[in-house]
Amino acid sequence: MPRDLRAESAATAIVVGGGFGGLAAALRLRARGFHVTIIDRCARLGGRAQVFERDGFRHDAGPTVITAPFLFEELFGLFGKKMSDYVTLVTPDPWYRFHFSDGATLDYGPTQDRTEAEIARFNPADVAGFRRLIAHSKAIYDVAFTKLSDRPFHSLWFMIQQIPDLLLLKSYESVWKMVSRHLADDRLRQAFSVQPLLVGGNPYATTSIYGLITYVEQRDGIWFAMGGTGALVDALSTLMTEEGIEIRTGETVDQIELENGRACGVRLASGQVIRSDIVVTDVDPVHLYRNMLPKKAASPLARFRAKHATSSMGLYVMYFGARQQWTDVAHHTIWFGTRHRELLAEIFRNEKLPEDFSLYVHRPTATDPSFAPAGCDSFYVLCPVPNLRAGVDWAVEGPRLRDRIVAALDASMLPGLKDTICSEFAMTPNDFKDRYLSVDGAGFSISPYFRQSAWFRFHNRGEGIPGLYVVGAGAHPGAGLPGVVSSAKTLDHLVPEPVAVQ
Repeated sequence: MPRDLRAESAATAIVVGGGFGGLAAALRLRARGFHVTIIDRCARLGGRAQVFERDGFRHDAGPTVITAPFLFEELFGLFGKKMSDYVTLVTPDPWYRFHFSDGATLDYGPTQDRTEAEIARFNPADVAGFRRLIAHSKAIYDVAFTKLSDRPFHSLWFMIQQIPDLLLLKSYESVWKMVSRHLADDRLRQAFSVQPLLVGGNPYATTSIYGLITYVEQRDGIWFAMGGTGALVDALSTLMTEEGIEIRTGETVDQIELENGRACGVRLASGQVIRSDIVVTDVDPVHLYRNMLPKKAASPLARFRAKHATSSMGLYVMYFGARQQWTDVAHHTIWFGTRHRELLAEIFRNEKLPEDFSLYVHRPTATDPSFAPAGCDSFYVLCPVPNLRAGVDWAVEGPRLRDRIVAALDASMLPGLKDTICSEFAMTPNDFKDRYLSVDGAGFSISPYFRQSAWFRFHNRGEGIPGLYVVGAGAHPGAGLPGVVSSAKTLDHLVPEPVAVQ
């Protein structure tokens, strides 16, 4: 049942950062009676989910795939409202198309029967293996998501209590090893171990806990918001305005203000101080603990984590239009290069920018023609690259990488692209650092290794600082839309009830 906000409290909360974790946190706190202000340095809310428009072409700048939509429906339900009254979700068909280096393609979704028919074209024996993979993924989901995704991991003892289940689920395995136990065809292994890359992890090193994503997709489907992910941000922004949340954009929070060691507000780059009873941050926690707090204010554990955290890979993202359409190209395509393990090793070691690549190609005009002028297509192409620790000169290497990507797509799935590409621009890890204050220009905050998951990840309660809370990609449970929205649910276990006005 929705909370009766007529029983208002005098308690105030500031949410720093308007990504999906911050949006969900603001709404959950408002539903509990807090007076909430959300502040973001971008021109509009959404965090990485900004919207770019150029010459009639529209582009989602951040996440383009929606899974576990019930997590968003919950946010509207807190106020007795329906998400469907604010935004329309549709299912792309197929969910994804995998394009392999030998020219073969595999369509994934929207039904298990169709996916299995596609798998059978590659290796009939792997159909049974795919079913076993889903069953194992469900077992992980039942523990890691249903029971633990919204439970704070502040206690080491609580972590220790989970060890028997984690061992039973073989969470010490990598996602690649887990998938390889069930599937024999190497191309199918590449396809069904891709999910860690969508949350900043190397499939060969990311704990198999993240293998639960396969079941999330099977259970709830893969969705797209008509108008783009930006339309979902707009829907949540409208809900916040209706419910009395103050929205401040284009303003940067420089410091968390403390009083007697407790968070009591924020200081903006302009010098303005805004006081509040609690502060929730949806910023990179490495940046938070390194730069937004007085020296030694946080606990030694938090400072240690911030100093030694391993950032995720970086992203090179191309946005462009084309003066033609490719009606046979799917909404989402994963385009694999000739190398896999070796390519990912080079990217995640941050040694150098490889000459080859794998790509995620987003063609929203396959589902929503409003993304481009009539007769045209709109694209977003994401290329995993080393983060800024590799020392890549993006002013030089960005244009070179652009040319290689365009040539590869022109020669494979987008013939004629070289002659029709238009209205293009790109983002590099430098942009992620400058626009989003992402340490090392990382695309997904810290990497989802086992040693940076659960208790080992940044905690949702500010460590050593009462009144401070942390949500978003770098906090428990992790990156990806289901992860960051679930991180806000931990606040229900952590934030005390506000005192009602007498």
